[in-house]
Amino acid sequence: MRQELDRRGFVTFLPTAMRWSRWKDRTKRIEEPLFAGYCFAQFTNAEHALAVLHIPSAVQIIGGPQGPEPIDESEIDAIRRLVDSMLPYDPHPFLTEGMEVTVVRGPLAGVHGILLRKDRATRLVISISLIHQAAAVEIHPADVVRLSQVAPRGRRPRGRIRP
Repeated sequence: MRQELDRRGFVTFLPTAMRWSRWKDRTKRIEEPLFAGYCFAQFTNAEHALAVLHIPSAVQIIGGPQGPEPIDESEIDAIRRLVDSMLPYDPHPFLTEGMEVTVVRGPLAGVHGILLRKDRATRLVISISLIHQAAAVEIHPADVVRLSQVAPRGRRPRGRIRP
C-alpha cells in the first residue's frame, strides 16, 4: 500500500515497530507496522481520496458521513518523533482514561500522552485518536508533568484525569 501511494506522489507515513517472531526452527526480529492495517497519507481533496480508494489494497479512508477526516497533526508528529527517537516502544491498546501528561525533557519533550504503569515501569502512551491506535514507551516519571500544569489559561485537557 505504502509503495503504491508513494508511486502516485502522496506523502505517506508508515510507522513500524520491531518485534520477535517465533517459527518452529528459529526466532527472528521482524519489522511490522506499528498500527496494523493503517498507512497514513496526506491529501487535500475528494479527488485524491478517490485515487487512494482505487488502490487494490486500500479498504477505506478513515472518516465519517461527511468524508475523510484529518488526523490531528500533533498526534502524527508525536508518533513520528517516537519512531525517530531510538527509544524502545511497542503497540499499545488505545486508552480513554488515565492521566494526560506532557514530556518536559528528553527526546520526546513537548509530546502529550497518557501516563500508565506497567509492572514497575512508568510508560507514556501516545495515541492517534481517530483510528483508536496507540504506542507506549517506557519513561521516567520525573520527565513528565500533568498536562493541566502546562496548559495555557482557559484550555481544558482533552481527556479525563483520574486521581
